[in-house]
Amino acid sequence: MAANQKPIFPLTPKFPATMPPVITAANTAKDGTGTVTQISAPAGLNGAFVESVEALPIGTNTASVLRIFLNNGSTTTAATNNILWEEVNLPATTLTEISAQTKVAIPVNRAIPAGYILYAAIGTAVTAGWRVRVHTGDY
Repeated sequence: MAANQKPIFPLTPKFPATMPPVITAANTAKDGTGTVTQISAPAGLNGAFVESVEALPIGTNTASVLRIFLNNGSTTTAATNNILWEEVNLPATTLTEISAQTKVAIPVNRAIPAGYILYAAIGTAVTAGWRVRVHTGDY
C-alpha cells in the first residue's frame, strides 16, 4: 500500500525575496561548481515542489545553454553536493521595441527534499544577460 494515497499540493508558494540577478558570466563546469547563481530559496521542512524554471533575456545575447543544478543545501564548491538537474538551449536574442524577447520555459514538475536549493549557470558569456526565475512552493 502506498504511503501517500492522496494528491499532495504545495501549501506555501515561494517567491524570491529580491529580484533574481542577471546571469552574464560563463561557467563551463558541468558539476555545479564555479560561477553559479542561486535561483531558489531552500526547500521547506517537508520539501518543495518545483513546477518550472523560466529564463528571460534582458537584451541582445549570443546563443548559450542554461544549466540548472540541484544542491543538497551545502556549499556549491564541492561537486558531490550538486547534480546537473536540467539543461536547455538559450537562443541568440536581439533587443527590439517591436517584438517580445524569447522566454525559455523548462517544465520540471518534481519534488525536492527539505533544504535543497536550485542554482543556475550559462555555458558562454553573454552581453545583456538572462534573468532566471523558479515557480515553486513548499509542502
